[in-house]
Amino acid sequence: MSNTPEQSQLGKASSYADQYDASLLFPIPRQPKRDEIGVTGRPVFLGADLWTAFEVSWLNPKGKPQVAIAHFTIPAESTHIVESKSFKLYLNSFNNSRFESHDEVKARLRTDVSAAIWHGGPVMASAGVKLLLPEQFDAEPVHELDGLNLDRLDIECTRYQPAPELLSANTLEAPVTETLVSHLLKSNCLVTGQPDWGSVQISYSGHQIDQAGLLQYIVSFRNHNEFHEQCVERIFMDIWTRCKPTQLTVYARYTRRGGLDINPWRTSAPGALPPNVRTARQ
Repeated sequence: MSNTPEQSQLGKASSYADQYDASLLFPIPRQPKRDEIGVTGRPVFLGADLWTAFEVSWLNPKGKPQVAIAHFTIPAESTHIVESKSFKLYLNSFNNSRFESHDEVKARLRTDVSAAIWHGGPVMASAGVKLLLPEQFDAEPVHELDGLNLDRLDIECTRYQPAPELLSANTLEAPVTETLVSHLLKSNCLVTGQPDWGSVQISYSGHQIDQAGLLQYIVSFRNHNEFHEQCVERIFMDIWTRCKPTQLTVYARYTRRGGLDINPWRTSAPGALPPNVRTARQ
């Protein structure tokens, strides 16, 4: 039987294990939500989910606590996501466990997360893991998403559930290539209803998308209950279907909760991952 969000620890009182326990990771299949947006076969998009964990700690062989920031890269082709609260519980299980080195911790993280995102199937693409130690913290930049800011537009907003009919493109003018950004993305946790705040960057080539309609569409997610990864895939598919660009990339950076941020990136063409650089709100 597939795991469902309602079966996870979301919204429930949880005891925090402080000894390493990989079984705490709770995988949720991607496909049911992809079925809702018409992705029933091979997706038209590629991509990854970029996670940052700010609360990572373990004990060295002498029992001295160690701390780090961890960057995770979860391939979008994996069959499962990992529910975020379970991810936090899993990371906390390292707190009172001893490891020989940070390399051992990194290897354990990669093995466990890779197994979870394929949930019993063969690991077709491992999760990427990068551990930043305290001497590297000062080099971590803060930078906003590049692009033309849609939020400058003085628009009226009346829709607060996803409304793809707000999207349109001008087919009478020459195609363009542009990057648009909004900081007004908000959705809610699928299970608890808690708010998820984000910024979104949309880069495309094709007929010019109506900017006012696009901003109203982004705002329309405000009362929508869905996980971060699912929202970004919904945005991608709505723009892809309604505006028919020749190339499209959607990248969202959500503010952290429980020491974790999740930043899904979906694109129609192979390319380098965006830098996992946090924004001011993160």
